[in-house]
Amino acid sequence: MNDFSEIKISRRGLLKAGAALGSVPALGLAQTASGDTAAAAAAPVMAKVSFTVNGQLRQLEVDTRTTLLDVLRERLQLTGTKKGCDHGQCGACTILLDGRRINACLSLAVMHEGAQITTIEGLGTPARLHPMQAAFIRHDGYQCGYCTPGQICSAVAVLDEIKRGVPSHASASLTEQPLLSADEIRERMSGNLCRCGAYSNIVDAISEVGGQS
Repeated sequence: MNDFSEIKISRRGLLKAGAALGSVPALGLAQTASGDTAAAAAAPVMAKVSFTVNGQLRQLEVDTRTTLLDVLRERLQLTGTKKGCDHGQCGACTILLDGRRINACLSLAVMHEGAQITTIEGLGTPARLHPMQAAFIRHDGYQCGYCTPGQICSAVAVLDEIKRGVPSHASASLTEQPLLSADEIRERMSGNLCRCGAYSNIVDAISEVGGQS
């Protein structure tokens, strides 16, 4: 029988021994995970995509994991489209894709080969404002302005939805033409958050443009 009564170890020695033993499994795992498996996990998958943005054909090679929002902001320098929550909850990244509004942060760029994309920069310019942009200015439909590009893109789409007869939860009927009412506008714009609280002015701006169309 072994006699351990004479073995003595300091606290520091015990900690060193424990650390050494603890690293053994990790080293073994690192060795088994080396080679092709590690390289494949690190390498991005690239793909070519082309779409028309604000009337201009853009051809890019992108990481297939890249969102449309990041391509617009980082690759095309169209920074009017804002990154707010990056989870599709605030609406700051709303753009028009083939005429309909989407949250660009929730959509991968490679999903939209051949699409027609309009950002806030494509709606109007300082010298030639879109009617909705001009209405937001007249009605003071913004304060800090961060959410405004998404609000305006969404507002343009809202009027188009009503014109096409697309119902909302506020519509009285699923088959009759929706009315341009404050309730309809609030319901349809509910996905665009304004932390400054300019909602009533936004409704007034949309109502004005809708009444003119």
